[in-house]
Formats: sequence, C-alpha cells, structure tokens
Amino acid sequence: MGFRMRKSIQLMPGVRLNMSPSGLGISAGVKGFRVTQRADGTLQRTVSIPGTGLSHVERLDGEKSASSRSTPPRSTGSRSTGPRPASTPAQAQPVPRRKKPGWFAPRVEKDLYAAMSASDVDRIEKIARSQERYVVAAASLAGLLRMQAEQVQAASDMLMLVWSSGQDPATDPFIQKYVSVSFDLVLAPGVSAPLSLSRNTVGLALAELLQLQNRRVEAVEIVEQLEPTAASAISLAELYAELARWSDVVELTDEITNQDDLTALLCVFRGVALRELAYYDAARAAFQEALKTKQRTPLIRHRAWLERARCYEREGKRSLARKDLERILAEDSTYAGLTEALAELTT
Repeated sequence: MGFRMRKSIQLMPGVRLNMSPSGLGISAGVKGFRVTQRADGTLQRTVSIPGTGLSHVERLDGEKSASSRSTPPRSTGSRSTGPRPASTPAQAQPVPRRKKPGWFAPRVEKDLYAAMSASDVDRIEKIARSQERYVVAAASLAGLLRMQAEQVQAASDMLMLVWSSGQDPATDPFIQKYVSVSFDLVLAPGVSAPLSLSRNTVGLALAELLQLQNRRVEAVEIVEQLEPTAASAISLAELYAELARWSDVVELTDEITNQDDLTALLCVFRGVALRELAYYDAARAAFQEALKTKQRTPLIRHRAWLERARCYEREGKRSLARKDLERILAEDSTYAGLTEALAELTT
C-alpha cells in the first residue's frame, strides 16, 4: 500500500498551497484567472479562456509575458460557422480575499497561519512542539508536508504527536477555518481511495511511515484502533501478511464479498492467506470471488490470477497455473512477477 498526498493543500476556496520537488508555493484565483507565487519566489499571473486552450502568463516582477494555446479538441459534430474565439485573454476576475485570522485572534493562531502561508515547515513544527492548544493542527500540517517531502522520520514524529493527542484533526478549529487537505491512499498500482483529513487518515499515514521503518508491530497496533473501513482493512491485511499472521488475515476478511475494487483486493489477500495455511480449495474460492466480475481494475485481476497460479502450482496443477499466467501475459506482459512465475513453471 502507498499513501500519497495530492500536490496541493486548499487553504480556502480559491487559495492553494502547492508542492513540487523544488519547494512550496502558493496560488490564488478563480477559473480563468490565477496569481501564483512559485517555489523559486517568482510571482506570475495566468489569465485563460476556459474551454478554449487559450492562456496568457505574465510575470509580475517585470519579465516578459507569454501566451499559449493548447491544441483544441476536434469537433465530433458538424463544422461550426460561427466566429472563432478571440485570441485575447479573458477579462480578469477579482481574486477572492484569503480568509485569515481576525484582529482579535490569538497571536499563536496568527503565527501558525503566517507560517503556513509562507510554507515555513520548520516554523509550523516549532509551533507544534511548543503550543499545546495548536499541536493537532500544526503537527498535522508539518507531518503531512514532511511526508510529501519523503522525510520519513520527521513526518512520523509529527503525526505521532497528533495520534497521541487522541484528538481528531477534522474537529480542530484551525483546520476547520483555514485548511482543506485531500489524500490518495494507494491500495495497489492504479487503485486508490480518496480520503479527507481525519484521525483515521492520520492513523493510516502514520502506519505507512512506521511500515517504511520496519516498525510493523507498532503499525498494526495503530491500524487495529481505526474505524473499520475497507481502506483500514487493506492496510491491516497487508501488515498481517508481512508478519505472516495468516490466521489474522483470514479472520479479518471473513464473509468478504467482491463489491468494488477495495473488497476485491481484500478477497485476494484472503486467498493468499488461505493458500499459505494450505487450505487450497478455500483459497481458490477466494480468488474466484475476486475474479467474478471484469469490472474490477485489471491490476487487481492480474494479481488474483498470479496468486491463484501459485496456488495451483503448490497443488501440482501446473497446466492450470500456466493458464492463469497466460491470461496475464495476454493483457500485460510486463506485469511484476509474471516473468519469474513463468520461469518457475519451466524448471
């Protein structure tokens, strides 16, 4: 499983904190008009005509402006005889005012907001460590930004502060006023679940960080405390599997049925666990459940075929194993583990 934060944090409608390998920036605006301060400090304004591919970018520090036009989509109907869109930028719309702490807001709230707006992660982290009232908001922001930068230890330290507080970031007053964060929980290549900032999400993120540090037992203890959802079940099933706790995987996935990509993946985990416990008939039934519909993402079906092929191989049914591997080969010859599995069948 992977845990990824999207490339920007919404501070309020129209205002986003943007992340890139070169650093952090901020942008504000509405559809058709946006002002951006890039990670290198460059300030630029972008004006566009939505739906036309026309845009105009102007640096606000005196540099030359640039216009661009993307290739417009081809029409699927009759050719229009009306006028073509003008090549001049659309009339600029006003940038909405950024919501910020009022005159009588606490000084620390103003400091945290300023640090967040300035993309100053060190300053946010300092507030998290020194201001108990703002530890949840500041540590959540610092931990997620450190995670985005792949600073595993620093990120886990911050998120552990949030987790240990016992509080839910979703109910934190600062988060509710100024911040909206979205995440993608990557369950398998091409399969993800969207999550919002909450205690459950912090727990999943922290478990992912602990897993990267080979602290799987601690990760399990955290995920076992989360609300039972398909996302937390997949995280827990993966951790149990890495610890070879196959009976726990079987108990976790008891009575699971293939309802969507997430539950189909849980069926695969169940099949693997039953196979490792040498319950081959039950394992194949679980894999069949994962494969019962072609509506699931191909990567889940490929994994189910690969794991069922390994089950057939253990049973000595090599021709059936090869048949499943050839199903994957017909759709994706580069699928991870396929070449090795085919080679094992020829030895």
